Amino acid sequence: MNKHDAIRAVNSSVVTIRGDDAFDASGNPVTYDAVAVQAYMDAHAYIAKRQAEYPPFTDYLDGIAKGDQTQINKYIADCLAVKERYPK
Repeated sequence: MNKHDAIRAVNSSVVTIRGDDAFDASGNPVTYDAVAVQAYMDAHAYIAKRQAEYPPFTDYLDGIAKGDQTQINKYIADCLAVKERYPK
């Protein structure tokens, strides 16, 4: 989760961001709560961590194509381990 995405998520009127300055559709400055933005980023940090560690989905598809239940089970176990390391 990057800061610009968090600013937009916390304040729906923000259309443009330059540095730490946010603006609405008319180009007017928008004041946002930096603490709320950081809290949003912290609450969603697990998403990027999980994405970086999940095994490639092609491993799962390969297991399905080959009918290899052991490979499918390993993929699922690996995904569950990542979820456990980075809970919501």
